[in-house]
Amino acid sequence: MLGVLEPYRGGDEIPLRKEELIIGRSEKCDIVLRFSNISSKHCKLVLSRGYWYVVDLGSTNGTTVNGLRTQDRRVDPDDRVAFAKHEFILRYDPVKNGAQGEVPPEALDANIFGKSLLERAGVSKSVQAAPKTWEVQRQKGATLEELESGQGADYSNLTLDDLEFDE
Repeated sequence: MLGVLEPYRGGDEIPLRKEELIIGRSEKCDIVLRFSNISSKHCKLVLSRGYWYVVDLGSTNGTTVNGLRTQDRRVDPDDRVAFAKHEFILRYDPVKNGAQGEVPPEALDANIFGKSLLERAGVSKSVQAAPKTWEVQRQKGATLEELESGQGADYSNLTLDDLEFDE
C-alpha cells in the first residue's frame, strides 16, 4: 500500500494501491466519491519520486491542499486535501514510496510556462475529437460485418444531432 486517505471527520480509510488514481463521482474512477458536488472525474492523485501530487481535472467545485485551492500540487505526508468540501488527511511515508534526496518541486508539472494562462488557472476545456465514422454507424445499429465491408455506410444525411459525445 502506498498510503491512505483518512476522512478528516472520521470514517473508513481509503487505501492508495496504485501510483495514479482518478477520484470522482463516476463508477469508472479508481476512488468513487458519491456526492453531488464531486465532479464525475474530479482530480487525480499521482505518486512521483515518492511523494503524492493532486492534479485537478477541471472540477466544478475545486480541489484544495491545506485550504488552498490548487490545480497541481505536492501533498506532503499528513497534509489535508479536499475534493469539493470533502476533506481527507493523506497519510504516507515518502521513503517507503521510494523518495531519495531533496524534496521534489511543489507542482508535478513544474514547467508552468508550457501551459497557457487559462490552463494554469484551470478554466480551459480540452476539445474532444468527433467520433470516427464507424462509431457513428455503430451507434445507428450497423453490424460489425457491415462496417468492415463498407456496406450501408451512407453519411450524406448525417447531422450533429446524430452524434453522441462522452463527457
